[in-house]
Amino acid sequence: MNRNILSLYQIAQKPSRKIIGLMSGTSMDGLDVALCEISGAGETTEVKLLHFDTVNYSEEVKIEIRKVFAKQTIDFQHLALLNEWIGVLHANMILECLKCWNVPTYEVDLIASHGQTVMHAPKILHQQEKFPNATLQIGDGDHIAVKTGIITISDFRQKHLAAGGEGAPLAVYGDYFIFRKEGENRIMLNMGGIANFTYLPITMNLEDIFVTDVGTGNTLIDAFMRLYFLDKTFDKDAEIAQGGTVNQSLLKALKSNDFFQKPFPKTTGPELFNVEYVRKSQVESCTQKITVNDLLATLTRFSAETIAEAVDFVIKNTLHPCENFNIYMSGGGMHNPLLVDWLKELLPCNFLEINDLGISGDAKEAVLFAILANETVSGGDSDFSSCRGIPSVSMGKISFPS
Repeated sequence: MNRNILSLYQIAQKPSRKIIGLMSGTSMDGLDVALCEISGAGETTEVKLLHFDTVNYSEEVKIEIRKVFAKQTIDFQHLALLNEWIGVLHANMILECLKCWNVPTYEVDLIASHGQTVMHAPKILHQQEKFPNATLQIGDGDHIAVKTGIITISDFRQKHLAAGGEGAPLAVYGDYFIFRKEGENRIMLNMGGIANFTYLPITMNLEDIFVTDVGTGNTLIDAFMRLYFLDKTFDKDAEIAQGGTVNQSLLKALKSNDFFQKPFPKTTGPELFNVEYVRKSQVESCTQKITVNDLLATLTRFSAETIAEAVDFVIKNTLHPCENFNIYMSGGGMHNPLLVDWLKELLPCNFLEINDLGISGDAKEAVLFAILANETVSGGDSDFSSCRGIPSVSMGKISFPS
């Protein structure tokens, strides 16, 4: 037997595994690195977050990624070079984290690498009948495995596509395994660049689970902060937005895209929601001259209303109206006080943070990819086939160190 296969087999048999989960989202602020200890699999999964850090991307890294990110026309050589470069970059970041945590590489069983998304193209967006749903994450897993000496599982979204999904959101699997609770209706709301949520029913019945993207989280806010303020990448504490007033004409134009009328579940990305999208809406609403404060206030309200309307639709069509529910927030949007205040105003529910469930809201997505890697080697028995838009699959490509 190949020694790498034997090593993987032995890892799968262990009572618990130490797995590093990696996540770099559409905000491109850095790499989330979560070292987890995971036991069990599927519905018996238990997770302990041992260490977590976000390693910030340098401005050079952000510039290089933006050359290909969500663009229709790119330099393909640059894309190929980036695939390898990001893999090595992420590997070095992992090694630096392990050094800081005083954890030797031989104690880590697996790395679960999401990679860096550069294009998300579900059919709902590309609208080309002969082509299937597509998505592309770069940061080659083989480079990570060889550089770190740790078996690496990567490229999780491709199996989701191959099994009939849109490649996102993938949070539902980990959400169900570790956050479901009998007797409580839970909405696991993640507000990254794009906002998505998982509904975990009070009954814990798989057929009642629901997951979808809903539209923008922080992506438009961050894009215009970079555009207007060279030294700022996000609206810290909503300082800029809180100094403005929501422009209702622009808000109406932003919400007029037919994406919001398409049935759930669905996915989206900055390929649709970008600076050009906002500029077009400004032209349509004759609001090109509004102040930057008013623009940021309107974009924040846009995220709040589209999130709230999607959650409200699912609640009214899934739950009995008399049942209470709790929303657990994660992602960068949970740190935006204006966005959170507006969500509380729009939705009659209890708002909490993932931190209240024992997992850092900033680390959640990286932890969920560690759980997916655990399923790849030790799970695979959970059947999600009764859930709408949630294929039952074992995800990820396995890369050996040598």
